[in-house]
Amino acid sequence: MQIPHDTRRALDVVVALVNTAAEPDQPDGLADVAALSGFVKEHAISDVGELGARDLSGVRTVRGKFAQIFAAPNSRAAASLINELVATAGTTPQLTDHDGYDWHVHYFAPGASVGDHLAADGGMALAFIVVSGEQERLRRCEAPDCRRAFVDLSRNRSRRYCDSRTCGNRLHVAAYRARRKGADSHPEEPGSEQVEVVHGGEQQ
Repeated sequence: MQIPHDTRRALDVVVALVNTAAEPDQPDGLADVAALSGFVKEHAISDVGELGARDLSGVRTVRGKFAQIFAAPNSRAAASLINELVATAGTTPQLTDHDGYDWHVHYFAPGASVGDHLAADGGMALAFIVVSGEQERLRRCEAPDCRRAFVDLSRNRSRRYCDSRTCGNRLHVAAYRARRKGADSHPEEPGSEQVEVVHGGEQQ
C-alpha cells in the first residue's frame, strides 16, 4: 500500500497518541502537561506554542476520538467519526516545506491548538485510509495481554501484532511450549517439533 510521507507520519503520530491511553498495567502516558510537552517534542509536532491544562484536556479528547475510529465496526462508522473530528478541528489545507522536509500538506489552521492540530492532520490521514478502502488496516494487537493500536501496512493485511519481535514471538513461544507439553504426554518421533520464532516475518 503506497502512502504519502506526510500521511504516513501523521498516522504514526495517531498510533503513538492512541497508545498513550491508560491500560490496566500501564499508566496514562499523558498524565500531565509535562508529558504532553514530551510527546510533542518526541514526535516533532510543529507550530505548537506554550502548552497548558486546556491543551492537555483537548489532546486527551482527540485521543479518545482516534481510539473510537480504530474500534469502528465498518468504514461507514469510521467515516462518520472522522468527519465529526475534522469538522470540529477546522481544517485549512496548506502546502509547507518547513524544517527541511519536502513539500507536504498541513491541514490544521494557523494558530490552531495542539489538539486541533492533531485532530486535523491525524483525521485526514485516517480519512486517506478509509477512502482507499483499507479501514480494516486500523487494528489492535491480538496478543491477549496487549491492546496496542497499529496500522497494518503488510501487503496481504496479515499483521496480527503491534510488534512481531515482542508480542508475536512471545505468543509463538507460548504456543510451542503448550504443544511440547502435549507431546510429552504423547511422545512422537524426535525432531518433529521446532520453535516457531518470528523475526519480522509479518510484511510491513
